[in-house]
Amino acid sequence: MFDNVALPLIITGLQRRDVVRRVRAALDMVDLLNKEKRYPITLSGGEQQRIGIARAVVNKPPLLLADEPTGNLDPELSREIMALFELFNQVGVSVLIASHDLELISQLPYRVLTLDKGRLIHDGKVAGS
Repeated sequence: MFDNVALPLIITGLQRRDVVRRVRAALDMVDLLNKEKRYPITLSGGEQQRIGIARAVVNKPPLLLADEPTGNLDPELSREIMALFELFNQVGVSVLIASHDLELISQLPYRVLTLDKGRLIHDGKVAGS
């Protein structure tokens, strides 16, 4: 799992000690530091999703694009993933989430753009939130 998260940093040529430090920080943010030696296949679906998020943020991107990040997760894990995105947003990462789960999205205090067949039909908070 460590190597999975480290790959983007290795590709960019970051020094090994910096790779180790940043991968461990990313794994700690998604609460998987204690499983850094495990293979991704041995992790639960929610843990695998968090590994993908760690890999996405390990390079400290200014923008994180998440397409249906909670699509196959139960409601509790979905809320945990959204809490991670909020944490990343609080440390300066802009997060753009594409989701069909309006109930989950409506619980967040952020701007929501609603599209229908590629057209913008609503810009603001989801009704009822």
